[in-house]
Amino acid sequence: MKIVASLIPSDNAAAITSIARPSRLLETLLANLDGMVYRCRDDDEWTMEFISEGCLELTGYQPEDLLFNHRISYEDITHPEDRETVRQTIRACLDGKRRFELEYRIVRADGDVRWVWERGVGIYNAAGTLDALEGYVQDVTARKEADQALLEAERRYRSIFENAIEGVFQSTPDGGYIAVNPALARIYGYKSADDLIVSLRDIKHQLYVEPERRTEFMRMMAEFGSVSNFESRVYRRDGEIIWISENARAVRDEAGTLMFYEGTVEAITERKLYEAEIRHQATHDALTGLPNRTMLHNHLQRAIQSTRQKGTLTAVVFVDLDQFKFINDSLGHQVGDELLKTVAQRLVSCVRETDMVARQGGDEFVLVLQNQPDENRITEVLQRILSAVARPWVVGDREFHVTCSIGVSRCPTDGRDVETLLKNADSAMYKAKELGRNNFQYFAGWMDAQVSNRLEMLVSLRRALDRDEFKLYYQPKISLANGRIIGAEALIRWITPDQGMVPPDRFIPFAEEAGLIVPIGEWVLRTACAQNKAWQDAGLAPIPVAVNLSPRQLDQNLPEFVRQVLAESCLAAAWLELEITENVVMKDAEKTVATLNALKRLGLQVSVDDFGTGYSSLSYLRRFPVDALKIDKSFVRDIARDTDSAAIVKAVISLGHILNLRVIAEGVEDQEQYNFLLENGCDEVQGYLLGKPMPAEDFTRRLELEKKAAG
Repeated sequence: MKIVASLIPSDNAAAITSIARPSRLLETLLANLDGMVYRCRDDDEWTMEFISEGCLELTGYQPEDLLFNHRISYEDITHPEDRETVRQTIRACLDGKRRFELEYRIVRADGDVRWVWERGVGIYNAAGTLDALEGYVQDVTARKEADQALLEAERRYRSIFENAIEGVFQSTPDGGYIAVNPALARIYGYKSADDLIVSLRDIKHQLYVEPERRTEFMRMMAEFGSVSNFESRVYRRDGEIIWISENARAVRDEAGTLMFYEGTVEAITERKLYEAEIRHQATHDALTGLPNRTMLHNHLQRAIQSTRQKGTLTAVVFVDLDQFKFINDSLGHQVGDELLKTVAQRLVSCVRETDMVARQGGDEFVLVLQNQPDENRITEVLQRILSAVARPWVVGDREFHVTCSIGVSRCPTDGRDVETLLKNADSAMYKAKELGRNNFQYFAGWMDAQVSNRLEMLVSLRRALDRDEFKLYYQPKISLANGRIIGAEALIRWITPDQGMVPPDRFIPFAEEAGLIVPIGEWVLRTACAQNKAWQDAGLAPIPVAVNLSPRQLDQNLPEFVRQVLAESCLAAAWLELEITENVVMKDAEKTVATLNALKRLGLQVSVDDFGTGYSSLSYLRRFPVDALKIDKSFVRDIARDTDSAAIVKAVISLGHILNLRVIAEGVEDQEQYNFLLENGCDEVQGYLLGKPMPAEDFTRRLELEKKAAG
């Protein structure tokens, strides 16, 4: 290696050759340095007098290029933007006779910009005058870029830290926070991160609703070194309780000593509420909010277990509303839903918090009364239920009185498993209905046979249409003016191979329950129309035949169906009368008016059956396009003995005539009733006194006799 140096001007060749070369040791030392050693003058250009061979690698220039500014000065290769800063920094240090140290940029011979670090000192003579500067320059571009990358990473981390949606924290094992981001402060309800750190110094007791969660957090950290999806309830600064989920790890030093915890926090209150809602929907009835069948079965199972352990009684109480179908059909499902919610509240008010009230479905509720000491205590609850359900229920300007039928099974007396107890309570409930409703019955073993009979009836009823087991009977309607037959009512009978004739009051409710009343009703209408046309074709005097409609038939399709039946049978519409009960008429007044108008346009007659038992108002009755009112037989039965019944019948007759309607009394069974109705101007009567319901062939003979008598 050759060191190019000069302490005197370059034009003095003799001086140059007289300078002694450094020793071999110094040359080796300088050559191995990763950088450039220099000596320069204290002039405007800081002219280089000595430069080590590291100059080439550092600057891209040969040392000879920079010595005495032969080709370029070192000042010139200093980056233009840094020259003034470099000179001022070095000058300040020289003035203070201090070492100087600084970083700046240079422009290499190939145009590449590099960062360098320079360290040097001023050389002073004996008089204290500055003679020269000596120093060392090293390329630090790689470090500078690394530092810059680190700063950029820190900036980005800080940005992420500050702007993250999730809370970020570092906390100490003793319960304080070292660092938190703004998001965590917002989650916990603090004004700022600093406010949180200063205010929240005891995480275990200030933050966690259940302090043991902090204990569990630290235990898991000690055992696993981290936690994932650690869910807890915590207090916000204002006292509000929220749900959070934490992911965190323990940070230890090289010796393994725990330094702090760090991690993230996510607010999950909304998710937890949603999950709770989903769980609630899975186990509760959407309408009433009561437990559903799933929750009922689970609760009853636990109650049975408790009964075995404590030796007490558990009662399963089946509650079925007696008048629900009437209200639902008459006033609409919205009103029916309101009734169910009201009944649910009343049932809950009758029991303890440890008992359960569940909705089984429809208008059926099931109560589980557990840990009952004896049957007397159960009976007291049942009496409260009957009384609570029967309280008046007001809808608009109407007041309803709804009752219920209750069946009860007891554990362990009537069963030791869920299904048996529910089945037996259901059997007892149907017995309560058979005994007049609005009562309760405890299960007895003989009730099982009755349940089997009910199921058999439902199965047989489904097959009855296909097997042609239904038959129409006809009951004559008699004119009080002349005593002649002026109409008939078609009444269905079910004649089974094994039981014979089944009365309508026994199978019609089952048909309603099984959803068979619509096809049965359609069969009745077709059969009655066909039979009436057959009488006319036989030359008998034409009379209207009345057919009862089920509430389920009174919909928008009814007029079109009636039109089709009349067309199929070739019966003139004037000889068909449809009887609709007062309760059905009031189901949906506006809709009913529209349907009845459509039926009337066909030319048939419409009468209101069972009048006086429902809730009709005169304002609606005037709007209904009806032809007749039928007085319910419950009033006719007692007109000779009961002044109230007599007054009601008189009022209905008077009302009907004021509205230009015919008035028909049904259930006339003795001459005294007949005479009362005749005296008070009733138009028509029907009942056993005047003729029982009879098969079509018997009614035909009755019409033939009437024809002869008139003849």
